[in-house]
Amino acid sequence: MSNIVAIVGRPNVGKSTLFNRLIEERKAIVDQVSGVTRDRHYGESVWNGKYFTVIDTGGYVNNSDDIFEEEIKKQVELAIDEADVILFLVDVTESITPMDEDVITMLRKCVKPVLLVVNKVDNSERFNDAYSFYETGFDKIFPIAAISGSGTGELLNEVISHLSDDTESIMEDIPKIAIVGRPNVGKSTLINCLLGVERHIVTPIAGTTRDSNYTRYNAFGFDFYLIDTAGLRKKKRVHEDLEFYSVMRSIRAIEDADVCVLMLDAQTSIEEQDLNIFSLIQRNNKGVVIMVNKWDLVEKETNTQLLIEREMKERLSPFKDVPFFFVSALNKQRIIKAFESVVQVFENRKQRIKTSELNEKLLPVLLKNPPPIYKGKEIKIKYITQLPIHYPAFVFFCNLPQYVKDPYKRYVENRMREMYNFKGVPIKIYFRKK
Repeated sequence: MSNIVAIVGRPNVGKSTLFNRLIEERKAIVDQVSGVTRDRHYGESVWNGKYFTVIDTGGYVNNSDDIFEEEIKKQVELAIDEADVILFLVDVTESITPMDEDVITMLRKCVKPVLLVVNKVDNSERFNDAYSFYETGFDKIFPIAAISGSGTGELLNEVISHLSDDTESIMEDIPKIAIVGRPNVGKSTLINCLLGVERHIVTPIAGTTRDSNYTRYNAFGFDFYLIDTAGLRKKKRVHEDLEFYSVMRSIRAIEDADVCVLMLDAQTSIEEQDLNIFSLIQRNNKGVVIMVNKWDLVEKETNTQLLIEREMKERLSPFKDVPFFFVSALNKQRIIKAFESVVQVFENRKQRIKTSELNEKLLPVLLKNPPPIYKGKEIKIKYITQLPIHYPAFVFFCNLPQYVKDPYKRYVENRMREMYNFKGVPIKIYFRKK
């Protein structure tokens, strides 16, 4: 199971700086509206061999101070719901503000680990000032300077002590299928269609589900776990930042899955958030099948489906070798056929190709079309092997790997897809020195 660590706190205490420090990237988080650019709100971190996802709950600025404060509260509520560990960040140069106190009130009701992190502690005087924050009632505080990384080692040691292992030992070794997509595209309707019961509550309000659940599905020759986010949300959360919430739960579902079913709305085609979720699936090296739902509501002509599929694949470029199914979860149209493809993608992702076969079949193709000469130097590929990991990854040993550019890597991937069935599966290709 994946682990999520959320950073919460009022504005200008250094949440984004700490976020960048933990994911070890120098991204400037400047967007004032949460959920605009996913890459700026989540990232992967590792400490002492434990991987976890970091969420930056930045909140957003509106015209009214009251609305602004309310949005911060909603971000904290989301973090409490979704995260395994919560980092509550305060500023050592300022005393506790009323907004800090509101956050503290919410966090005191939380049964999950909450760590009080005092930021901007970059000299001995401020280190002494940090101890004044014990008055908040937290048993232990963590003085840090996010901008330099001072104190973050001790903080991370405490964080990982509260995280579970990545593996899910109690689950059988059968496919885990995540149903992901924007709010209100029909994810829970699809689950209900498969199970034949109203197991998941469906409403016309976008984003009415929460919390990742596993459901064993064993029928029509299938046997797999479905990962969905089930349960009715409280009314007070209906108007919260749905996109931000959707990304938080999508991250957890995608990381736990073998194959993801990305649901799109046939009436709206592909939107920016769909592309963000698709990118998440790719970066996590998961299989993917795309179901275009609500196809029954679309007015069709002879080539409507082909034109829409072509347009969508262009938006997904360069990874376009993905199964597409135009379905109606409500009317149970083409659902079984789509899940037959899901199972096939699971098998595609598991396949291993013998080293001897790669060098007998693929290597001669690449020798006929080698990488372009770079700065007068010829690049020679000498040997190919597949890495022993749980998704398709291949190493191409050559004399000058640093000169192999992305266009040639895409060429290699395309040749591999022609020779082997990796439909729906991202392929990792590495060039290394022999």
